[in-house]
Amino acid sequence: MSAGTDARQAAQDTGPAWGRLSGRLVLVNLAILAAPVATLAAALAANGGRANLQILITLGSLFSTFLVVCGISLMRLFTTRYRVTDERIEMRSGLFFRSHRSAPIERIRSVDLTANPVHRLFGLTTVRIGTGDQGSTAGRRLELEGIATADAAELRRRLVAARDAARGRQLPADQDGPICELDWSWLRYGPLTVWGVGGVFLVAGSVYRTLHEMHVDPLKLGVVKDVEARFGSVPLWFGILVALLIVVVFGTVGATAVYIENWSGYQLRREDGGMLLVRRGLLVTRSVSIEERRLRGVELVEAIPLRWAGGARTNAIASGLGDREDNRRRRALTPPAPRAQALRVAAEVLAQDPGARSGSATATGAGLMAGDGLTAHPRVALRRRTNRALTAVLLIAAVPLGLGLWLGPALLVTAGVTAVVLLPVAVALARDAYRALGHAVRGRYLVARSGTFARRTVALQRDGIIGWRVSRSVFQRRAGLLTLGATTAAGEGIYQVRDLPVGAGLLLAEEAVPGLLAPFVERVEGAAGVSVR
Repeated sequence: MSAGTDARQAAQDTGPAWGRLSGRLVLVNLAILAAPVATLAAALAANGGRANLQILITLGSLFSTFLVVCGISLMRLFTTRYRVTDERIEMRSGLFFRSHRSAPIERIRSVDLTANPVHRLFGLTTVRIGTGDQGSTAGRRLELEGIATADAAELRRRLVAARDAARGRQLPADQDGPICELDWSWLRYGPLTVWGVGGVFLVAGSVYRTLHEMHVDPLKLGVVKDVEARFGSVPLWFGILVALLIVVVFGTVGATAVYIENWSGYQLRREDGGMLLVRRGLLVTRSVSIEERRLRGVELVEAIPLRWAGGARTNAIASGLGDREDNRRRRALTPPAPRAQALRVAAEVLAQDPGARSGSATATGAGLMAGDGLTAHPRVALRRRTNRALTAVLLIAAVPLGLGLWLGPALLVTAGVTAVVLLPVAVALARDAYRALGHAVRGRYLVARSGTFARRTVALQRDGIIGWRVSRSVFQRRAGLLTLGATTAAGEGIYQVRDLPVGAGLLLAEEAVPGLLAPFVERVEGAAGVSVR
């Protein structure tokens, strides 16, 4: 038994030498201990230099947790080995529970490089190798944390080159080059996100909860008392106005800072091996790779603030980006940018064939994503959206109305004012949602558009559609409508064309992917054309 084990071990050890993580990872692990120290300093400062029992218990538990994490990280440093052979990427790790993982080179779908501020301080990078295998996220990805930045870039180059050689294909080098780069004038789109003002409340709530857990009442702090003494006598309406102004200012500053952090150094480029590479980040640098052969389409997103300012952002619809959470984190192709730029990038990405990247083809792709010539949906879809908007207004106004019937007539006036103010807004949003509806089959793509708060235009490859989901609510059945969902092994998994007439929806499915829905429909002579069995 021992001889056989030794023979297998010797066979495994033949070939390229095993690489190790950088010894500087020890310094990164030690830097983790700065968090309990900083928390202790903040808590003591907020409590006037006095450390109560709750503060000591909380910080003790934090310190113990960080020590455990530090120990695990050090164990990973001393036990992790990796190497690249002609056929596989292999990784060994673990002391008490040893793990030996490997993945075929030709199965590699992405090689992402990420470095947080502490890693960058010590010149380190984390390499994440995605294979797209089924199972948990950890099961689909090999992760090497703590490789020197230069070594990580070289490892990524070797893996991509080895994968292309294993697949027997190589793209011409003259097809490489940047597709889009950051223009700092786009910074004006930074505050136009829901995370601006919402982030202020999130941070304030987190700080309040943390201090409360430490038995520190934020309302009794000296700074809060001083503000209350200075401005406690101002009228209520003036205080609310000033508070809203402060929230907006802090939200704008915070959202702009987040934009700078996320998108500094942004570049989207096409590289050898049919890869789209997105680089971005100021403090935390990210390098996300997407195989073009895994690309199934693109999505143009226009949230209301961005749309009013003429902006949009572009996402990739691709397989191999991980689970739903990973996909949403890695799919971005552009930051919030001018709509014309987002459309140009979408058209460039859709033109995967080098021969299809002419100016006219790109213009056609931009027109496709812009929604030119989409088929409009029936007016009954407008009625459905109007009814939903009116119902929302009634529910909102019902709250002060019910309180007014109980507490007094003042709230009845509030209910009336609320209904009068919200009614035209709701109707306008309903009409906007109806105007956004549209669909078409254009060449290789099914195009669908919908939404008002976040208008989404999706161009999905027809040969990437693996099934249809036809759904009809009670109200849709009464109106003779259906929602057609195109399922795909990429992106969100399903993309919907909403509120289509039954016949038109089934004909659209047949035109997009002939024969896929045939077993579930039947033709009716002299009627609408087709119907669900």
